[in-house]
Amino acid sequence: MKISKRAFLKASGASIATLTIAGQTLSSSAQALSANDQHDGSKNQATALKPITTTVSAISATERLMRIHQAQKLMQQLDISALILEPGAAMDYFSGIQWWRSERLTAVIIPREGEISVICPFFEEPSVRESLAVGNDIRVWQEHESPFALIKQILTDSKLNKGKIAFENSVRYFVLSGVMAELPTLQHTSAEPVTRGCRMYKSQHELELMHKANEVTLLAYAEVWSKLKAGMSQSDVKSLMNNAQQQLGGKGTWNMALFNQASAYPHGTKQKQILTEGSIVLMDCGCNVHGYQSDISRTFVFGEPSKRQQNIWQTVRQGQEIAFEQAQIGQQAGSVDDAVRQFYQSKGFGPGYKLPGLSHRTGHGIGMEGHESVNFVHGETATLKPGMCFSNEPGIYIQGEFGVRLEDCIYMTKNGPQWFTVPPESLADPIGKLAQLQTL
Repeated sequence: MKISKRAFLKASGASIATLTIAGQTLSSSAQALSANDQHDGSKNQATALKPITTTVSAISATERLMRIHQAQKLMQQLDISALILEPGAAMDYFSGIQWWRSERLTAVIIPREGEISVICPFFEEPSVRESLAVGNDIRVWQEHESPFALIKQILTDSKLNKGKIAFENSVRYFVLSGVMAELPTLQHTSAEPVTRGCRMYKSQHELELMHKANEVTLLAYAEVWSKLKAGMSQSDVKSLMNNAQQQLGGKGTWNMALFNQASAYPHGTKQKQILTEGSIVLMDCGCNVHGYQSDISRTFVFGEPSKRQQNIWQTVRQGQEIAFEQAQIGQQAGSVDDAVRQFYQSKGFGPGYKLPGLSHRTGHGIGMEGHESVNFVHGETATLKPGMCFSNEPGIYIQGEFGVRLEDCIYMTKNGPQWFTVPPESLADPIGKLAQLQTL
């Protein structure tokens, strides 16, 4: 009788600390490992889960100043006088400010040359200043005053009283209309060519932070895989994953776990499912390290997988490889999605986005946000260039039965695509391994 890996691990009392998966020892104490140790399956580290993120540093003020300079170069090329940002990833990217949105406006103004300015409510200034990494021009408004008048004054001081003022797509309408009411001689335009032109292309440091975030999530998956037990609920597994990622140093953790028929819905369902012999377990999880995201999906089978489960899993794994091979420098992003669907159709799925098959895009951009431009989706004409990062997640969903999704993120270099995490090769070893970070 064939003994499953799960049965062997339980019988031997193995734990995550000694679990070797896909040729790599997944240790939760990566600080103690050399670069060679991290890729050597012969060296096991018997330690509890500990933070592994102390080896990487946050984005520096110098890097943010370089980003602002690049944005200003693009603004001058596009004849944009100033750029307005509300709290969110773009504000953090350029200024370091980590804040939230409310009816009280906090904003960053980037002029086409010179230093940035910040406006915020008077009583919030000390808190806003805590995360401000560059610049010193913070102007405050009282509760009875207009923040839009402050923005006008900033632009007047910079002699920017004509031309175009750019707003990111996420800026709320009351902000745009309030600013433009104060500046009738200017025209509003989209800031996406500027913000996207900066944020889409990651630096080596940004890749390092994403690589570490993906390492956290992969190690957490190995921890969860080793602790799955019959009778667990989906919330039990999510809790395991959340705790593991946090213990390893991940921030802003998010987790999804879908069992059995629920796995046929890419983003879940209200169905309550319990883990039993032969259950499919589809998980989609991530975290951030210094603001940079991971996004990994894994599909396990609890116990011995059926032949159909194995076949669908291997088809998805082939789909991932096809997407990876198609994602070459100079190719249109949409061609990656098209290549996967052509393969799936040859296997009887689809066509297109129809079920059973792949009902969502093959992948999305990723960086400081889990979903960024550009996407691996039909019709996307943007060409692939070094520094761009994507998820690679061509799932297959069969409603009434189960779904399978494998997701690993890739980044583009001058030599083509590279994995942050190498996908697993079979359901017998369903975690995969950390890839060595390459240079752009």
